[in-house]
Amino acid sequence: MSIDGVTSIWDELFSAQPDPPALLALITALVALVAVAFRPVWRVARNAVTIAHEGGHALAALLTGRRLRGIRLEFDTSGLTLSAGRPTGPGMIFTLLAGYIAPSLVGLAGAWILGGNRITLLLWLAIVLLLLMLINIRNLFGVISLLVTGAIVFAVSWYASPEVQAAFAYTGVWFLLIGGVRPVGELQKLRRRGRMPESDADQLAHLTRVPAIMWVSFFYLVTIVVLVVGAFMLAGQWLPELSAS
Repeated sequence: MSIDGVTSIWDELFSAQPDPPALLALITALVALVAVAFRPVWRVARNAVTIAHEGGHALAALLTGRRLRGIRLEFDTSGLTLSAGRPTGPGMIFTLLAGYIAPSLVGLAGAWILGGNRITLLLWLAIVLLLLMLINIRNLFGVISLLVTGAIVFAVSWYASPEVQAAFAYTGVWFLLIGGVRPVGELQKLRRRGRMPESDADQLAHLTRVPAIMWVSFFYLVTIVVLVVGAFMLAGQWLPELSAS
């Protein structure tokens, strides 16, 4: 590839795209909300939240000095991240803590990038993160899930118009922000029924002696606060314009 070609790609990645229409933030938020609230759609789209959840476990494990042994993504949208190291201590605690808050935090990072209108950069960063995660996948469905997700993101970033890219990116970020809250409610519902005795919250309770319900409450607090902050970052700049119209 020539220097001019590299420069062109670099400029495309890091240059700001034109401001999207003011209604885009509202419309994409509604689309994401429907995807989270409508169960048939959620059952499929939840895979994206699971990818971020397990990615959060994996990143926390690596940052705390644990050895990542592999990640599994299952057809029922559940997942499992295995790491080696001390079974107790801060490393294990932070690794368990990261999962349920990771989708919301990824969404918040996406909202910050979109605040600078760097839509193509956001899409390519998503592809890089998916490829890094793919290296550690240990089951066939997980490989297929990541390849399909990455292919969709790449196709949009490479072939779609700026307007379609913006709509896709905003919908994805809204989906992570809103969709980060729902799994916490599902977690507590399953815990009440005794169907998740080894959930992240219960394992944290065992390690810290802090009741599991407090960890569930912490997950709720973080995901809701991040949703509010992310919503302001995505739509706050256009609220006066939307009100005027």
